[in-house]
Amino acid sequence: MAFADSQASGIIDYGENEAEIKLASAAKVGDAIGWSSGWQRALGATGGIIAMRCVAGEDGATGQKIKAYFGKVGLSGTRLSGGTAGAALYVAEGTDVGKYTETAPSDTGDSTTVVGYMISANEATLIPNRNVDTVA
Repeated sequence: MAFADSQASGIIDYGENEAEIKLASAAKVGDAIGWSSGWQRALGATGGIIAMRCVAGEDGATGQKIKAYFGKVGLSGTRLSGGTAGAALYVAEGTDVGKYTETAPSDTGDSTTVVGYMISANEATLIPNRNVDTVA
């Protein structure tokens, strides 16, 4: 089964460095969040990179304040599936804002920053701000 991020039914098992942020776009629990004229879902695509800075701790609409985690986060539930234990995670590209992928982006200029690791098929440890931002 291939890795998939449904962006639904995520559970935060633990989160470090909690803070309140005001969303510039809607978010779901576990979304990768970055800053670009406000807190919004991260994206790893060339020309539109929004680097991950934290993880959404709850669902929220545009303009709503939510809790977010700027430190290590444990994500489980049915949001992630088909993962490979030990695989690195990256912020997804294209139209998959806020999602994760096990496939390292390879287009010139894509974000290749490792933002976490799979623990099992549906559990991940996310580590925003741990690694230096990198591009392909």
